[in-house]
Order: sequence, then C-alpha cells, then structure tokens
Amino acid sequence: MSLLDLSISELGRGLRAREFSSVELAGEALGRAESLDGRLGSFLRTTPELALEQARAADRRLADEADPPALCGIPIGHKDVLCTRGVETTAGSRILEGFRPPYDATVVARLARDGAVVVGKMNCDEFAMGSSNENSGFQPTVNPWDEERVPGGSSGGSAAAVAARLTVAALGTDTGGSVRLPASFCGVVGVKPSYGRVSRYGVIAFASSLDQVGPLAKTVEDAQLVLSCIAGPDRRDSTTSPAPVSDLAGALREGVRGLRLGIPREYVEAGLEDGIKAVFESACRWLEAEGAELVEVSLPSTEYALAAYYVIAPAEVSSNLARMDGIRFGPGEPQAPSLLEAYELARNRGFGPEVRRRVALGTFVLSSGYYDAYYLRAQKVRTLVAQDFSRVFERVDALISPTAPTPAFRLGERTHDPLAMYATDALTLPANLAGISGLSVPAGFTAGLPVGVQVLGPYLGEAMCLRVGAAVERAADVWRRVPAGFDG
Repeated sequence: MSLLDLSISELGRGLRAREFSSVELAGEALGRAESLDGRLGSFLRTTPELALEQARAADRRLADEADPPALCGIPIGHKDVLCTRGVETTAGSRILEGFRPPYDATVVARLARDGAVVVGKMNCDEFAMGSSNENSGFQPTVNPWDEERVPGGSSGGSAAAVAARLTVAALGTDTGGSVRLPASFCGVVGVKPSYGRVSRYGVIAFASSLDQVGPLAKTVEDAQLVLSCIAGPDRRDSTTSPAPVSDLAGALREGVRGLRLGIPREYVEAGLEDGIKAVFESACRWLEAEGAELVEVSLPSTEYALAAYYVIAPAEVSSNLARMDGIRFGPGEPQAPSLLEAYELARNRGFGPEVRRRVALGTFVLSSGYYDAYYLRAQKVRTLVAQDFSRVFERVDALISPTAPTPAFRLGERTHDPLAMYATDALTLPANLAGISGLSVPAGFTAGLPVGVQVLGPYLGEAMCLRVGAAVERAADVWRRVPAGFDG
C-alpha cells in the first residue's frame, strides 16, 4: 500500500503523529511519478527541487505549530494553465514553451500559504480546449483504468494522476466540464465552484466568463479541504464574489434527509448508455433510502445549451488568444519578411488544430454581419439556461444526474469528429453557462470503467453539492479502489 492511497485527513494525522514526514511523502509522490507516469503522461513536468524545499518547510511547521493547516505537507499537482512562479507553465501549448511566470496564480499562492507541496504541472488539452486530453501540444494522457482510453479533458492529467495515486490531489479548471468529466472518467471527485467563488488571477484564460478553478481528489472531504483553501474573494480578480465562504466541512456531516433533489428530464433522456443509467439509478435509490425526496424537473433550454456554448466559448478564445502572437509570448519568427507573416508563422507553428479551429470559429461569430446572428443570440440562450436553473432551484435543493452519457471512450475514437467530441460535455456545460456550482463523485463502474454522478447546486451552493456528494460517496464506497498496476 502506498501512502498516497490515504485521504488528506489520514495523511494529516500521520504527519502530526510523526509516523512519516512531508519529505518522505513528497519523495514517494515524485518516485511514483518517475516510475509510473511514463504509462500515463499525466505530468508535463515534475518539480522535485520545489517540492522538497516546500516539504522541508512543511515539516518545520508541523513540528512548531500547534494547529497547522490541513493541507500542510500534502502533495498537490497544478494543471499547467495555472501560473507558478519560476516553473515552466505552457497551458499544454507549444507556443508557450519556455514561459516561466514571475508570479503565482492566487490559487497556487493560497495552497503554498497553507503548506501544500507542489509535485508538478499536470498535462491538459491545449489551453484547456478539449474533452479527452488528446489535444495537448506535448503528449496525450491515458486513463489509468484502461490505458487504451481517454482520461477526459481538459484536466485529464490532474484526474489521471490522482486516480493512479501519483499525487494526493490536484487543481484543474472547468470551462464546460473540464474538471467534472475527467473526474467521472477516472473515478475521482471533481468540484466546479460557482463562477467567482475561486479567483482566476494567474489562470491562463480559455473563456473568461466560463473558466473556474476546482480541485480533483480521491474523496469529497479531500476536495472540500482543497476548495476551502482556495475559495474566497481576491482583490486581484474583480469577478470574485465578496460573499464569505460557507462552512463547507460542516456540510459533509449533514446527510440528505429532508432534501428535495431534482432529476432533470433532459439529462436522463440524453442517450445514456445502459451501464451509466444503471449506476445512476442505484445512486438515486441510495439517496432515497437516506431520506431524500427525488422529483423530476425540466430544464427546457438544455437542447440549445451546447450550440450556445460553442459560440460563446470560441468567441472568448478568439479574444484571449490574440495576445499569443510569438512576440509577447511564444518563440517568435525573427526571419519573417513582415509582421503579419511573423504572426501567422508563430501561431501556425505554436497552436494545435483544435485551438486553430476554435480561434477561427470565434473570430467568425464576432465578425461584422455575424455578431447579431450568432454571438448575440447565443448570449440570449445563455440567459434562458440560467433562468431555467433559477426556477428549478426554487423547488429543489440540488440537481442530480449522470456526469457524462458514456464512460471513458477509446483514444482516437472522436478526434476526427469534433461534433461527437463536443457532445461529450452536454450534461456538464449548462452549469458553466449559468455560473452555478457542481461536482462529480464516483458512484460505481460499468464494464470496469468508473462512472460519476453529477450534483448541481445553486450559485454559491458548494456546501449543498458537497453534502449530496458525500452521501453518494458513502453509499457507493468505491474511493479506495485503485486501477490495476497502480496499487501498492
């Protein structure tokens, strides 16, 4: 058994009792990454010097402080879109090779403040654009439960590393499901906080009105501990909510008795595979047995959400990635005969096909004569989606559904069919359009592959999501299962 099989609270007790040190724990994480990640491709780079420096500092705190933070000495991975001072941060793109930020993202700084130990930067789809982690500019990541399948994207490296016990927890970003989808595919917990609950300062942007940083972890409690550390207002990000963070830890102990949980009709009629449906139905029975009332609800604008998302998100991509020109960022093309050709050469060489596709689409929908026909209409649909959720949350405390219509699919299966790939996020992206809270929690397996249940809560309803997610986790009791070949 590896120390990394333990939960954060179990590791914390061991660290405080001096059963092992943070340096030993970091060394085990780095050693497992070195020996096992060649099979997964979940890390773009490990940070052994930084990790051991932080681990030594954590051990001093554990010795000197009567009540050190819960994350003190705990190995954490950071998705490669999170700026980390002095550590190469590429967003999974060749155009940012060699970029070493001079500052930390707020979430990175908050974890460091609490003594967490950074073991590396996690692989992801380029600029977080993808549902399979096959769009990384450097290498694909594979699923530890079946290495011929995808881990989900775009935070696939983070999810795969946690599932394979290469790190205790990791940060990802969720723009249309990019934390929850890989959490479901890899059998871990993934939280998408409400928009503005967690600072985006220092996050290399994909779509600024949709992006949100969230944790991936083995258990709901582990995810809560990481979320409690990174959540809250930030003067460097004017979009963060000034509302105080609620008692997230207390929510885990409350149970679901007396809660009204809605099942969106549109989500369970969305072509679910039989194995997904069976796991979800089992979760529903567990929740009812624990005293929750399940009711059918409708989110009628769901059928338009996917199309609206793939207008709004690429439009924001077109704007955000305009700065990636090979001059301010990127390798540059000093021999180009003109400035325009320098831009073209740098972007063609630095961007992969999915990024180029989305930039082109976004530029088109924002162009003269098409703005009203596409972008403006998509924003109106976004409002309708948000209104649907608002109406439903007047009747129910939270929503439950499968996280994805299928388990992890095979590598290469959807790379040549962008529409099929985009449809993977059909059950997750409406929450991003509305800015509400959500999570995915492992609830079982189908044909040996993990299946997640999605819990959606109202705006700033993270405590409710964790409360319901914890109940599913207790009933399913699968979090200690480790993919074959990564146990021990």
